[in-house]
Amino acid sequence: MNILGLEVRRAETRSATVESPSVALSSDNILSFFGIEKVALPHVTISNALTVPAVFCAVAFLSRTLAAIPLHAFRRTAEGAERLSGDTALTISEFPNEEMDGFKMRQYFWQQVFTGGRGLAWIERKGDEVVGIWPMDPRKVSVKRVNMRLVYTFDGKRYPAADVIDVPFMLKEDMIGHDGPINKARKAIQLALAMGDYGSNFFAGGGVPPLALSGPLPQGADGLKRAMADMTRAIDAAKSSQKPVFPIPPGHELKQVGFDPAKGQMTEARLFQIQEFSRVWQLPPVFLHDLSHGIRANVEQQDLSLIKHLLSQWVKAFEGEANLKLFGRKSRHEVGGRYVEHNLAGLMRGDFKTRIEGIARGIQTGQLTPNEARELENRPRHSNPAADELLVQGATVVLGSAANGAGVPPPEAPSESQADDGEVDADKT
Repeated sequence: MNILGLEVRRAETRSATVESPSVALSSDNILSFFGIEKVALPHVTISNALTVPAVFCAVAFLSRTLAAIPLHAFRRTAEGAERLSGDTALTISEFPNEEMDGFKMRQYFWQQVFTGGRGLAWIERKGDEVVGIWPMDPRKVSVKRVNMRLVYTFDGKRYPAADVIDVPFMLKEDMIGHDGPINKARKAIQLALAMGDYGSNFFAGGGVPPLALSGPLPQGADGLKRAMADMTRAIDAAKSSQKPVFPIPPGHELKQVGFDPAKGQMTEARLFQIQEFSRVWQLPPVFLHDLSHGIRANVEQQDLSLIKHLLSQWVKAFEGEANLKLFGRKSRHEVGGRYVEHNLAGLMRGDFKTRIEGIARGIQTGQLTPNEARELENRPRHSNPAADELLVQGATVVLGSAANGAGVPPPEAPSESQADDGEVDADKT
């Protein structure tokens, strides 16, 4: 074409191109262009995450174990700690409110920590006395700062931070929001859910992987649908008759399309999931009932590790928060001040032999009176006044004391004649 003396060539056009203007150039859309759809992993919620056995086991074990540890209130005196009695002690140790005992309340509290990531409880007061501790549903609580102070809003009512026990799994950078273990482990949980669904569908189909029928097939969409319906009816008839064979059209062949769980290493992957979730909740694998690598020595060490490196940390987090909110910042360190403390020895209740040996050693070394030891076992006090005295074994005394050689007179100094005789005898020898 000639325009104003300049030759202009018309741009070349093609009737078909590699690119389709209706499909964006992204990996997902390219797969869609070729008829391959991306499979979405299941959405993770607290409810469906708990259907994964390892997740359920971790949450149930931690919440029940921490709830079962005895929690007591004490008063600091000049002579040492004195266990509290009265309404406040009863509220803290046994019955936090009119509807729940201590185990149920604390179990619910820790369940929220190890699922959504935050445990909350409101402190009901009557003057200086604590008359109730009520758990709060973290999903219905909003937390924000008002004039640099944390305020909790629950059911339309505001609660100051001084009246709320708050133990987060992990605080965010703003020190207001929180992260929970299920949210942080959602990718691993998605994989576990998808694998569970695949296994269910596989075995619900009689353990038969997806199959393809190859051979001369009818032409046209309707013909293919009829052929697939015929094959489906034949497979269903074989299943219902519990016969190992079923007929297929002459000249056709069935070929496996999907993989069976063994080839997909499903068993190995599900064992690895237990190790993965043990990392999320920092639990030794033996407490998720994985003994695939367990021997007597390392299982016993995992038991010690549970208390030293996990339970003691969460116990400390709860005690610090409870002491601050129940009694104030300075209460624990003043004479007459009150505080709460867990008794980790309660975890030994199931080991009778070790518990009794430990109590006996405490009596023999002057750390427990016999009546204090009997109280630990919920046994009545002995009437003998000596049962309230600290005892120590008589063989263990201060070196050089009267008890060392008691009743034996000290040796007499030798006389001069005896000394001389001794010198002569010594010379003779």
